Amino acid sequence: MDSALAAALLKEQGHEVAGAIMSIWDSSMPTPMGGGEACFGPEEKDIEAASAIARGLGIPFSVIDCRQEYKDIVLQNFREEYKKGRTPNPCVWCNSFVKFGALPAAAKRQGFGFDKFATGHYARIEEQNGKFLLKTAVDRTRDQTYFIYRLKQSQLAGTLFPLGAMTKKEVRALAKAKNIPVADKKDSQDFYCGDYNDILKFDANPGSIVDKTGKVFGRHNGIWNYTIGKRKGVGISGTKEPLYVTALLAKQNLVVVGPKEDLYSGSLTASDLNWCSGSAPDKPLRVKAKIRQMHKPADAEVTVKNGKAAVKFDEPQMSVTAGQSVVFYDGDTVLGGGIID
Repeated sequence: MDSALAAALLKEQGHEVAGAIMSIWDSSMPTPMGGGEACFGPEEKDIEAASAIARGLGIPFSVIDCRQEYKDIVLQNFREEYKKGRTPNPCVWCNSFVKFGALPAAAKRQGFGFDKFATGHYARIEEQNGKFLLKTAVDRTRDQTYFIYRLKQSQLAGTLFPLGAMTKKEVRALAKAKNIPVADKKDSQDFYCGDYNDILKFDANPGSIVDKTGKVFGRHNGIWNYTIGKRKGVGISGTKEPLYVTALLAKQNLVVVGPKEDLYSGSLTASDLNWCSGSAPDKPLRVKAKIRQMHKPADAEVTVKNGKAAVKFDEPQMSVTAGQSVVFYDGDTVLGGGIID
């Protein structure tokens, strides 16, 4: 719906608009049984809906094959990170390298000539003195800058976000007013609605569930079945207090559990940095740091040295998770971010 309204608004503004949808689903995989809306899954209905929208808007439409790029970039990273006991965010990699990378590049190879690439993301871009700043959406509850902090200046210069200054409520109302057929379609909330083992395809690798003293509480079939902060379904019972997953030790093949207070960290380190709105700071910088999409940005100081960021929080934060992204903000401007180590 967001993309459809973005296209409709751009056409009304006088732009020559073409529609495209990327195909990423591997049809050899089992159909996920989890239900719900997901980004990675069978695509026939989505493609049909997008095609119908394009016809209704009177714009050309094409399906762009990005399956191999998605497999090589997103799914490969997904498997590698889980094998290391880390928890990746596939949406970050998909946006960075496929949606804003492989998709427009493939569209050009297929004969689409375009000056700007537009999406329905909830974010804004502002130009200041020849530099393009990535800004948070007006609707902070829908802001998607966490997923797109890895964009480069060249990508920001060629991108439009028509919905960035609108609330989700306004978008839905406007889509209904314009009779866009997917105005009531639910948002995609998940990466994949099935069992992650459909993608990972790892053989069982049993190991112990322990606390930080080494006391054994149970057994696991693979550390990739766990994430930091998990409590339900850990595979232990009969304890006096709830125990949470506090660490995943890949080399020792251990899942470490502990009380809730063990989940809090006062600092983190991150690598594979990207500074979307400028360059790396040359001295300690005060920022708001966000460690997952639904995390309220926390006051912190970031120091960059040798391509790595050391982040010290004013107050300890819960469930800092290796493999996830930390994104740095200065007010409503996204400075950049990196992958948590």
